[in-house]
Parts: sequence; structure tokens; C-alpha cells
Amino acid sequence: MRDISNPSTVSVSRRDALLGSLTAGIAVGLPAVASAKTPKQPLPATSNHGKQAMSTITTKDGTEIYYKDWGTGPVVTFSHGWPLNSDAWDGQMLFLAQHGFRVMAHDRRGHGRSSQPTSGNDMNGYADDLAALIEALDLKDVTLVGHSTGGGEVARYIGRHGTKRVAKAVLIAAVPPVMVKSEANPEGLPIEAFDAIRAGLVKDRSQFYRDLAPQFYGANRPGSNVSQGTLDQFWLWSMQAGLLNAYECVKAFSETDFTEDLKKFDVPTLVLHGEDDQIVPVKDSAVKSARLIKGAKDIYYPGAPHGITATHQDQVNADLLAFLKA
Repeated sequence: MRDISNPSTVSVSRRDALLGSLTAGIAVGLPAVASAKTPKQPLPATSNHGKQAMSTITTKDGTEIYYKDWGTGPVVTFSHGWPLNSDAWDGQMLFLAQHGFRVMAHDRRGHGRSSQPTSGNDMNGYADDLAALIEALDLKDVTLVGHSTGGGEVARYIGRHGTKRVAKAVLIAAVPPVMVKSEANPEGLPIEAFDAIRAGLVKDRSQFYRDLAPQFYGANRPGSNVSQGTLDQFWLWSMQAGLLNAYECVKAFSETDFTEDLKKFDVPTLVLHGEDDQIVPVKDSAVKSARLIKGAKDIYYPGAPHGITATHQDQVNADLLAFLKA
């Protein structure tokens, strides 16, 4: 791991790898999941009969947002990547909860255990949901952490809601400033790459997610030691997202321009990114974001993939803890 402002060892783009992965057909079988045993005694009746009791808030448009809330101490919130859910943060949440922090993560609308609404599936909607959670729980001096699409959510939150309740921010393998190629962003990925994602979801989202997982975690690279379990959980979490919501989120994470949001950051910010990220190429994301955010500290992981919160969990945790305690 090393601090660099302009990594020379990073290739300019992963267009070919991304487009190739999106069209690849990989025959991967997941092991059967054992069925849970039925309790010997019936559960007592409650007023919430037929529903699992969960921690949720309800937004202004009636969407239920699920969240988990562990530990005590300074608050750290986590916004997950596409098309996963808050469970993707468990490795960081457990670690920080054990080190004196209150950690919270929510399932984005349309993902995981949250409602699957037909509206609000854009960055403004995601940011407003995060704001609703922070305000409902009256959280203050929060460190906002976002991975991939979640990094865009954090950026848009600061752009729309400011930093009155925010102490610090962390962007991990995040999509800002903007992913898609345009005249203003010639280094971006072509729109055809994102069209292919949408086509893959419509045709066979289950197989699409299985094929995407190796690229997400760098399991397609020589010498990779990514476990089958890691790949399996990616598929499991992805399948919990509604098809409509996952489909509409592609436009949100690929075409939203966060440039002006990043310029509004006025709190200490940490930027972490893998140099071999095949999903969000580092030179068109982290390197540019670090230049737009005043005083940002950027750290790049040599040879690391997009899913560094899993593949480089110990390094990410150590960097987070050091930043939080600074």
C-alpha cells in the first residue's frame, strides 16, 4: 500500500476487461444452501404477525429503509456499492465496533431488505434517504463512508445536505466524479459498457451477477486467492436487489456527474482505491476526485481490485481506523 497522487503503474482504462466480462458466459454452480430447521415450538403471536422485526425508517415517499446499528461511540455510516446491500460492510463494521465506534449501514432503496419503489432510484433519492436516516436518528459528527455507488451517494449527500452533521468522509473505490465517457470526460467508459450491463440484467441477471463477481474481486487475475465463498456472497446479495431498481441504478452510478458535489467537501476526506480496479478505473475516479476535494488524502493499493473492502479487508480497516482517530 502506498500514497501516490498520480499512479504511473495504473493503466488508463479497463474498457476491454469490462466489456469482455459483461459478455462472458461462465458456468459456475453455487453449492446448495442447507434449509434452516423449523423450531420445535411455535413463536408467540405478536402485533407484527407475519413480518420479521427489523430496524427501519420510512421516508417521505413511503419507502422503508432497513439499517443495522452496532456499537457505541463516534458514529460512522456506510453506504454500499451496486448491487449489494449493507452486509457488504460487515468486515469493517465489526472491526470498528470492536474499536469503540458506533457503526451504521443501510440497504439502499430497492436493495437488500429495503422497499423496492418505482421512483427515487437516482442519486438524489439515495442521498435523501441517507439524510432521512441521519436525521431520524439525530446523528451528529458523523463520518460518512461510501464504496463504489455508495461513494456517489456520500458525495451527493454533501452536495445536497451539506456537512452540518458530518465530521469526515471516506470514498472507497468510488464512482465520482463521473464514469461515462463524454466530451467533458474523454477518459470515461463508453456508454456501450453500461448498456451491456442493462442488457445482461434483463436477459439473465442471475448469471450476469455470477459472471461479474470474479472481475469485481479480481478473481480473474493470475495468482488470485479470492474464495468461492466471497464470489457466492456477491451473487446472493445481488439477487436481493429488485430488477427494476438495479436496472435504474446503472444510470445513476454511471451518468451522474459529481464534480460540483466534490467541490463542496469541507471536511477531512480519505480516498482509497485499488490500482487494478476493473469496474471503476482509478485514473478516471479516485485520482480526479482527490484533486477536486480540498485537502483530501488519497491512498492507492497496488494490484488491488474493486472489492477491496473484502480482498484487502485488514488494510482497509487499518486505514479507516487511523483516519478516524487522526
